[in-house]
Amino acid sequence: MIGYTCKYTPVELLNALGAKTKLLNNEVLDFAEAEVLTHTNLCCHAKAFLQQSLQVEELVLVNCCDALRRVYDVLKVQGKHKLLPLITLPHTDDPCARRLLQQELLQLYEWYSDRYNANFNRQLFIDACRQAAAPVIDKPFLAVLGARVSSQMFTFLQAKTPYPLLDLTCSGNRWLGNLPDDLATMDFTALMDWYAGALLRLVPCMRMTNVAGRRILWENENLRGIIYHTVKFCDYYGFEYAKLKKETTLPLLKLESDYTPQASGQFTTRLEAFIESITPQRTALPLPKAKGKKLYAGIDSGSTTTNIVVLNEEYQIVASATVRTGAKVEKSARAALEKVCQILQAEVDDFAAIVATGYGRNSISFAVTAVTEITCHARGAHFLNPRVRTIVDIGGQDSKVICLAGDGTVTNFLMNDKCAAGTGRFLEMMARTLEMEIEELSTIGLIWQHDLTISSMCTVFAESEVISLIAANHCTPDIVHGLNKAVAAKTASMISRAGGRGPYMMTGGVARNLGVVRELEKKLGEKLLIPETPDLCGALGAAILAREQEK
Repeated sequence: MIGYTCKYTPVELLNALGAKTKLLNNEVLDFAEAEVLTHTNLCCHAKAFLQQSLQVEELVLVNCCDALRRVYDVLKVQGKHKLLPLITLPHTDDPCARRLLQQELLQLYEWYSDRYNANFNRQLFIDACRQAAAPVIDKPFLAVLGARVSSQMFTFLQAKTPYPLLDLTCSGNRWLGNLPDDLATMDFTALMDWYAGALLRLVPCMRMTNVAGRRILWENENLRGIIYHTVKFCDYYGFEYAKLKKETTLPLLKLESDYTPQASGQFTTRLEAFIESITPQRTALPLPKAKGKKLYAGIDSGSTTTNIVVLNEEYQIVASATVRTGAKVEKSARAALEKVCQILQAEVDDFAAIVATGYGRNSISFAVTAVTEITCHARGAHFLNPRVRTIVDIGGQDSKVICLAGDGTVTNFLMNDKCAAGTGRFLEMMARTLEMEIEELSTIGLIWQHDLTISSMCTVFAESEVISLIAANHCTPDIVHGLNKAVAAKTASMISRAGGRGPYMMTGGVARNLGVVRELEKKLGEKLLIPETPDLCGALGAAILAREQEK
């Protein structure tokens, strides 16, 4: 079995010589072995390939990028694999480049046939080339574009989407095009000349000199949306994503992974919110008939608190409550429901519909449906103030920027990654370091005297900076002001990347932190609209959706 990773690998030639080939495109648990052999900042896909190479005896590599050339050098020094000759890939498709690749193919053929006494089977070659034809797409679909996506990630994405999902990443769009009529009769040298041209005419990867041909990937009348995937330390596809945002009006979602098993929570939220924006019309569910009062509840199950809002038939807020989210999500949600029942002197049977949102939304069994916090915050904010065009939501474990159209629909959104930087958890950790309550932290930074700067947003590194500032005898208000500036700067950057514009509304628990609010207003040059109860915006949106279930 010969392992490979690059789409420009001549697998049809190897198969025709009797070799079995395997695309090494799986996630790995960690990079322990790879980081012993090479440096930690190598592309995560290259490190994953290096670790997967332990599963096969033979490997064939193409120097399509610097990272894979580095992998080849490492494997060659290690000396544990049978390495086929490194294939030099031209980065253009002109006649000179075609001749160069033809020579590479002929040399590979001679090396392999001499080493293994292998004979070339022309019919196997032709059949393999036919299998690499472009797919026929005649119905609506979604596409994954960008850098290669792992097999596990693609399976996860496919399971979450209502449309067929096509892998158009650099490892998925391997289409050789139409085969000439005389393929069965041309001599071997001419055959390799055609094959070299076919490989160089593949939809170009971002390492090629001319990437204009990549437009074919998104210029399809049946394409309904794009999931753009990048891997860490791969700048080439980051550049394309920035360009693609300007060149297409299709719904676009960016995901980044590192070829290790990902925490599914944030990926699920982003993907489900993306799908909700593509298919905003939700089918009404059959609802149990309310026995007494007709009430509609939205439950926002967050990492720190669980919030509930109750509406009546006239969309009036009649009750709300907040409880701490403990180890059991559903238990916290039931506690919140019981709390509003006591306020309203109502029974659970009085609720015509309950909609769940937040990170624990899929664990609340008594809700009729679950909707992402992206959609719910959008509905809640638009309900509170239809003028709002950008929502800034900073909760316990994540930060979100949501851009709205005039009718309140989501046009774009961004979420922070797995890091807690700039979230409520970050501020809680800093309050603990400064030995104060979070309520005191929210105001003490307003009386600062000296303008300090916290350079790191990493919770661990920022804590070290704070400890150093304390040791240097800086006063607490100045340190907190520096923390507020850091959170505001990170948030303003997210707003800019999302294309946010005013009027702005800030929701989530951090909206109660006056220091952060003031610093963010300075960054934006505009006042933030703060709801009376900013923590309840997501639950309010869920309650509105619950009310709309009957329509």
